[in-house]
Amino acid sequence: MRIERAELRAVELPLVFPFETSFGREDIKAGILVRLFASGLEGWGEAPVSRAPLYNEETVGTAWHVLEEFILPRLLGRELSHPQEFPPLVRHLRRHHMAKAGVEAALWDLHAQANRLPLAQALGGTRDWIEVGVSLGIEPSIDGLLQRVEAFLKRGYRRIKVKIKPGWDVQVVRRIRQVFGSIRLQVDANSAYTLEQAQVLRDLDDYDLLLIEQPLGEDDIVDHAALQAQLRTSICLDESIVTPDDARKAIALGSCRIINIKAARLGGLTAAVATHDLCRDAGITVWCGGLLETGIGRAANIALASLPNFTLPADLSASDRYFHEDVIEPAVTLNNDGTVTVPQSPGLGFQVRVKRVDECTVRKAEFRPR
Repeated sequence: MRIERAELRAVELPLVFPFETSFGREDIKAGILVRLFASGLEGWGEAPVSRAPLYNEETVGTAWHVLEEFILPRLLGRELSHPQEFPPLVRHLRRHHMAKAGVEAALWDLHAQANRLPLAQALGGTRDWIEVGVSLGIEPSIDGLLQRVEAFLKRGYRRIKVKIKPGWDVQVVRRIRQVFGSIRLQVDANSAYTLEQAQVLRDLDDYDLLLIEQPLGEDDIVDHAALQAQLRTSICLDESIVTPDDARKAIALGSCRIINIKAARLGGLTAAVATHDLCRDAGITVWCGGLLETGIGRAANIALASLPNFTLPADLSASDRYFHEDVIEPAVTLNNDGTVTVPQSPGLGFQVRVKRVDECTVRKAEFRPR
């Protein structure tokens, strides 16, 4: 498969609801879409970078620069027999994982189409459907959050995740339990706490949470190990795990009992599958998180979440949870039983609505071999 040309699109889609975490608030979903052309086929991927370096160090601007100047020149005109040949081509480029992941996702889409396989099957997936939950940001009031929780439970979502930060934590969880009882519930701190604030996190042990996600610094698995030893509730690591080897180290230290796998954070689907396999062999539960992706990134995540060790509900809500109008058809929808169906047609399993992509595009460029 020879990569003949590439196209980058910086896109912006307004969110149905603003999404606030401990490190900021988003009203617009920004990102970069990657479109690769080979042998009469086109593959799509997404680098779900933000406009500001808050979740990680990447932004739309840095990812575009790295893609244009360093990644695409290594790929264009090259013959690849499998997407797994791509990571070694860019291994010398330090980090920039989301930029790499966007390209690799498009390569996996091409590969699956060329072999007439659903992407899920190409990755080793075994499920026809996946359980999904919903992630809710920090709201102006607890009553407002409770209204959001009620609305999404009525839609059929099987798990609720709420963002927390100092001052918006135990009292929020207490009220949710008082109102909604024993629903499946987890919290995500996005590195908002320090080990000196461990008492607050210990207080959450009383509320039967599925997990506490990334309570401490994104680069500190040592303090996470010390914290996990103090908690009955499982710690889940997200931002701390940017390579499969990070997962190995965290497991060895006892820093967590659960890992959130995001292909974009790990540098691509190949690394995500490797992390899944490592955790499976170590007896560590994994689940698939999200980064407010458009339907293109969401489709790849659905395929990934069909692998057998993804045993907790994924953050892969329906398209209308985030966007008034998505860039794929059909849109991702929630089944009546709180699941999402894994597509069975070749590639991503969804058609990209190029006209809709055009409407969302704020910057576009095409690249050919030099």
